[in-house]
Amino acid sequence: MNIWIAGARPRTLPAAIAPILIGTALINIDDQGINWVNAFLALTVGLLLQIAVNYSNDYSDGIRGTDEVRVGPIRLVASGLKAPSQVKRAAILTYLVAAIAGLLLSLRTSPLLIIVGAVAIVAAWKYTGGKNPYGYGGFGEISVFIFFGLVATMGSYFAQSERITWQSLLLAIPMGALSCTILGLNNLRDRPKDELVGKRTLAVRLGDSKARQLIIALLLLSLLCSLAATSITPWALLVLATLPLQFKLVKGINGGATGPALIPLLGKTGELQLLTSLLITLALSLT
Repeated sequence: MNIWIAGARPRTLPAAIAPILIGTALINIDDQGINWVNAFLALTVGLLLQIAVNYSNDYSDGIRGTDEVRVGPIRLVASGLKAPSQVKRAAILTYLVAAIAGLLLSLRTSPLLIIVGAVAIVAAWKYTGGKNPYGYGGFGEISVFIFFGLVATMGSYFAQSERITWQSLLLAIPMGALSCTILGLNNLRDRPKDELVGKRTLAVRLGDSKARQLIIALLLLSLLCSLAATSITPWALLVLATLPLQFKLVKGINGGATGPALIPLLGKTGELQLLTSLLITLALSLT
């Protein structure tokens, strides 16, 4: 069981939790009561989709042989710890449970969520799966921004209010930008090896220097949009407490860290995303 937990990559789960926190806390601005059942279902869907993506990526990259010389989290298939068929079944089962939770949520709110959920699952599988995975073409960051930023944040808000507002869009941008930062650092770490096996991630396409500039730009975007939330509540200034962590990340990225040296930065970015979401949640709760 510990192997399966490691293969699920627990350190990536804050990326699924953070937007749900914000979408739920935003209900306070509307003077509505939080629908805890819907919030729980939204969180369940987010977490399960994140785990399913990790398993399906492990499977798809493993059978292609692109994970054989990677650093970072454990790879179940590439390391030989689990058979490809086992990891594929685990991914499909996790997608199925996520779909069931999503169906329950849609029955309690809107059928529109069924379509959104179906598109999210297809996008998750096609990231590294199928004949032409778009993650191998440099489009991973776009997908992550949409599904782990916009859809996750606005979707969790919609699941409780059945509304889409400019406030939910604004607060979705920092979550999407930070999720893209995590993926960008991951791809920067793996860039030399990805280039050798023909995996054309955005980091490979841009090259080392421009990839680092993009990651720093994403960090800046997340901070600016978080501070722009002062238009919703002045308490959003609490996000300034993340500045020391932001500076550490920028310093580390500009310092030219490569390979395993980027792993601590990945951890800090996860911490930054969770801290940002907690501070925004607190700001909305105080309003």
